[in-house]
Amino acid sequence: MNRQTIGRLLSFCRPYMKYLYFALICSSGQIIFTLLIPVFIGQAVDHIIGKGLVEFDLLFQKMLWILMSVIIAEIFDWMVVRLSNRMTYSITKDLRDQLFQKYSTLPLRYIDQHAHGDLLSRMINDIDLIGDGLLQGFTHLFNGIATIIGTICFMLYIQTTVALIVIVLTPLSLVVATIIANKTYKFFQEQLALRGELGAYVEEMIGGVKVIKAFGYEQKNQERFEEINQRVYVSGVKSQFLGALANPSTRVVNNIVYASVCIAGSLYVIAGYMTVGALSSFLSYANQYTKPFNEISNVFTELQTALACATRVFHLLDTPSEPQQSKTQTLAHREGHVQIQNLAFSYDPNKPLIENLNVEAKPGQTIAIVGPTGCGKTTLINLLMRFYEPQQGQILIDGINIQNMSREYVRSLYGMVLQDSWLFQGTIKENIAYGQKASDEEIIAAAKKAHAHKFIIQLKDGYDTLISEDGGNLSQGQRQLLCIARIMLVKPPMLILDEATSSIDTRTERQIQEAFDLMMKGRTTFIVAHRLSTIQKADQILVMNHGQIIEQGKHEELLEQHGFYHHLYYSQFDIQK
Repeated sequence: MNRQTIGRLLSFCRPYMKYLYFALICSSGQIIFTLLIPVFIGQAVDHIIGKGLVEFDLLFQKMLWILMSVIIAEIFDWMVVRLSNRMTYSITKDLRDQLFQKYSTLPLRYIDQHAHGDLLSRMINDIDLIGDGLLQGFTHLFNGIATIIGTICFMLYIQTTVALIVIVLTPLSLVVATIIANKTYKFFQEQLALRGELGAYVEEMIGGVKVIKAFGYEQKNQERFEEINQRVYVSGVKSQFLGALANPSTRVVNNIVYASVCIAGSLYVIAGYMTVGALSSFLSYANQYTKPFNEISNVFTELQTALACATRVFHLLDTPSEPQQSKTQTLAHREGHVQIQNLAFSYDPNKPLIENLNVEAKPGQTIAIVGPTGCGKTTLINLLMRFYEPQQGQILIDGINIQNMSREYVRSLYGMVLQDSWLFQGTIKENIAYGQKASDEEIIAAAKKAHAHKFIIQLKDGYDTLISEDGGNLSQGQRQLLCIARIMLVKPPMLILDEATSSIDTRTERQIQEAFDLMMKGRTTFIVAHRLSTIQKADQILVMNHGQIIEQGKHEELLEQHGFYHHLYYSQFDIQK
């Protein structure tokens, strides 16, 4: 087992130690009263001497003691469960809070490079298994160990020699459980990794179900799923087989112990060293003594899963966050003068993308960025927004390097509308006012500017209409209009429009363009577009290819050059000029 992982998990218990202490006290009380029951039973047996010699008064008294012990033990047991659950759910809540906070500070590169389904699995499934396995298992482990110690003490009190037989044979059970537990750990780690892969694939398939059906790809997807599922099955069979082997293995050893006690105890009764009642108590203890070993072996199996889950969760928590900056310079006057100087960036050091890029956007200018897929358009936007950091060069806003500003401040300078509209599960009103306090009048005014008001009021609940997950009950164009309305409400000093009107019909696009023209007045705007008809009025068009600006100028100027832009523009209409 990984001691560092266990220690780190137990450190989450510190704020809730009072629950742990009370749980251990209650557990001790429950064990004491449970262990007293066989003593009272043995004494009751000794009061039944023979026919006509039963001491009913003493027998009834012992029965009352047995009943009281059972009731008190059950009350303590209920308190242990309640306290341990309170501690467990508090700790798993803290783990989820930390993990969710970590997601918001992870570099975008990490999010892009990892399957979202796997990240989701760590947040939900893995932490659930940690709670069920390690944290709840801790109280079971204490209960089991305390029961073993208490049982040994009672057995030594009743008959020392027979008790020593039990003690001598006990290590066999522990050795068997430990060997099996060590072998199962690596299999549980492998199984969890495969579960994450399976979850990521299922999420991907559900998200793209329309495309899958459109291309008739169901059968191949099924084959791929079955291949991953088969690996999960094989790994699960191996881990569960070894995990399940611990219980019967220890049970065999425990049965040997019990049989030895029966034989030795019977001989001592015949020899007169023990009473029948004492033997009855001893056999109850011997049977009770073996149960904690079975429980502990089960706890060890759960611990393997919990530790494997904790390793995955802590690996994510230990992933370096975006570095925090002490520099928090701000702009005295937001003019929107953007300068990109000698910029270089690549996702893979062996595959250069943007090299020695120089761009200047003067205040109030509209800069359009065009080029074939993969040329670096979206990458440039990510660098402007500080989603990624350049390897060389710098980006200046009004003469100040954005590295000297906080990321939050830089991003607050831009209003961004993406090609892929993002909406959350909530009302239309809440989605438009996302991250912004606004009155109903301001929200409606923004929706009108975005030409979204008309379709909103036609909905049954208007602005209070509940949007389903990812906006599934709205068309793509309607979702895009709401995202545009969100930006209209914020009124940022600069704009980034990444295919902002790609999902809107031509008539609505014309209306939106008029609204954008109004909003873009006096604001520096960067537009990424594939439909070149939407950027003809741009003050400057940057034509990119392979991370380089190969042409630069206004629409008419670039057409007259009969270069790359000329070909790109007329290829949309299948016209050669």
